[in-house]
Amino acid sequence: MTKYIIKRIGYLILVFFIVSLLMYMLYNLIPSDPARDQLEGMKSSLTPEAYQQMYQNLRKQMGLDDHILIRYARWMGLIPNMEGKFYGLLEGNFGYSQYFKKNVIEVVVSPLKTTIFINIFATILALGITIPLGIYCAVHKGGKIDNFTQVFTIIGYSIPVYIIALVFVFIFAVLLRWFPVSGMGTPGANYTGMKLFLDRLYYFALPLIVMTFGSLGGMTRYVRAAMIDALSMDHIKTARAKGVREKAVIYSHAWRNALLPVVTLIISWFLGIFSGSVIIENTFNINGMGSLYIKGLQNHDYELALAIQMFYTVVSLVGALIMDLSYGIVDPRVHIDK
Repeated sequence: MTKYIIKRIGYLILVFFIVSLLMYMLYNLIPSDPARDQLEGMKSSLTPEAYQQMYQNLRKQMGLDDHILIRYARWMGLIPNMEGKFYGLLEGNFGYSQYFKKNVIEVVVSPLKTTIFINIFATILALGITIPLGIYCAVHKGGKIDNFTQVFTIIGYSIPVYIIALVFVFIFAVLLRWFPVSGMGTPGANYTGMKLFLDRLYYFALPLIVMTFGSLGGMTRYVRAAMIDALSMDHIKTARAKGVREKAVIYSHAWRNALLPVVTLIISWFLGIFSGSVIIENTFNINGMGSLYIKGLQNHDYELALAIQMFYTVVSLVGALIMDLSYGIVDPRVHIDK
């Protein structure tokens, strides 16, 4: 197991550097000039010669005239920067946000907490509904509830999440007025402690409902299919023939066999909603990583956008490792070290 984990981590590190290089080169293809952006507003107060001289000095100071591979190595922290220090991504320097006029690490702290909160909460809600519902539909295959669920999940699976968001806003916020349309808290309120948590939860309720509803279709159908396949195995028939209780057959025997593909789905889906929350956060005006990423792109703050993109890259790579290791944990018959 240890040898396998070390090998997988080595692969992930290699992929990380390849992806980071590609992303860095891609973002540098976008027409922008950090030096000119930094001097914005000073051009009118300087002569053209003085402005051009200051501009050239700043480009040299920022290392913008160097080869892109050298700039990448400096950004990553593999070689010293212009001051002779190793201070890049590997050393915890995620860049400087030109839009917010502060370090990127200071900008992303609060949005990161918000994104993690809503995604974990949505995951708990979705799993609490889809797993029992999928198991029930598999056990009662062909029943009225199963048929209704299949139609319902196909509709939910087919509709894009932004359409679901607009429909739910119209129904629950405009017509019924149960929830606010957008925002993260009551304007002007200075709540603390439990009141702050409940107020935040009230504003997050509708986005969480949309994220949960959007995930019900695919996850429920996947759990149902995995359980139907597990219930058709020979050892399940043998257990029933021996008189084993139906609950023990379903939850101790069938569910354990169905868990392997379901775990893969759960982990991949959980990682996917981090990127999927970009739409939700922008629709409901939530200050999360998704809305911050869009704001960075719109304001040409590419160091901020690149840092957020690398966050999603790391989440995906770590998730892939967890997914591989989960096979051996869920099913002891799977020897991942071979």
